[in-house]
Amino acid sequence: MVTLADVARHAGVSTATASRIINNSPKPVAEHLRERVLAAVNELQFVPNANARQLARADRSAVGVIVHDVSDPYFAEITRGLQRVAAEHGRLVIICNSYRDPERELAYVDLLHAHRTAAIVLAGSGYHDTAATARLQHKLRVYRDAGGRVAVVGRHEHTGDAIVPENEKGGYLAGDALYRLGHTAIGVIAGPRHLTTTTDRLAGLQRAAREHRRRITSRHVVYAGFDRDGGVTAAAELLERNPAITALAALNDSMAVGALACLRERGIDVPERVSVIGFDDMPVAVDVTPALSTVRLPLEEIGMRAMALALRGGQGAPTTETAAARLVLRGSTAAAPPQGR
Repeated sequence: MVTLADVARHAGVSTATASRIINNSPKPVAEHLRERVLAAVNELQFVPNANARQLARADRSAVGVIVHDVSDPYFAEITRGLQRVAAEHGRLVIICNSYRDPERELAYVDLLHAHRTAAIVLAGSGYHDTAATARLQHKLRVYRDAGGRVAVVGRHEHTGDAIVPENEKGGYLAGDALYRLGHTAIGVIAGPRHLTTTTDRLAGLQRAAREHRRRITSRHVVYAGFDRDGGVTAAAELLERNPAITALAALNDSMAVGALACLRERGIDVPERVSVIGFDDMPVAVDVTPALSTVRLPLEEIGMRAMALALRGGQGAPTTETAAARLVLRGSTAAAPPQGR
């Protein structure tokens, strides 16, 4: 492997001079020396050590992104937006999957701090875990005090800038739409119980129920994983518990797709017998049959806005921005069937 010392020796300069030229140091260097060093780099096919350059430079070029699971369509769309803005600023993005494990998130913050990243973006729900939240808050504060920036997506109790999706309002929009269609027996396919995203979306559904003088009881709610399989399992359990259900509200689109699969397997027509509504408006929402009614969040835009906040200069007061939720009705919802059908 070619080293910096090899380049300096080949160019006939000191190692310090070669380093200044390769790292674009502001210290003046004679042009003929610069040409010799760059020619040596080209001839020897020298590739600078990224870690060494990071330590030598005053600025930090990498940004850490901690998501729950980048294979999840929700986080894939957000990550697309994050990477788009990072690329425009010439930044390397280091993506870490926490798999909704608070301990793994803590470890990643330490690792990204050790790698001197310019910023950390936490893209994912907060947790109903006071101890884990306090520990993460402490680590992020230490990171910020060392010069790093922090931005979060979702409802968190952490230092830093935040993009907060309108999850409660989105839940309300979904519930209100179903009640206006005449549905009174609604089953809720909720996400993991310990996530703030689940709590907020469910709270919105509950608010809609109260406004329409209805109740969503624990019998009508099943908590499951935020994925297709979770939707299949939860839908089956709700149908067994409540055979009269005429609508299923899933708190993300992946679970809604699972619900559609469960209903199809049981020969239950959608939306003639049971309506289904999701949340997020993933690209797959328009590809399933029938096309999925859902609550749209501008996920790629959320990622772009979060990265823009993370990369802004200085350590000013944290900024909190909201991301609007919008109802999108498609073929999977219709008026409630007549009583007794």
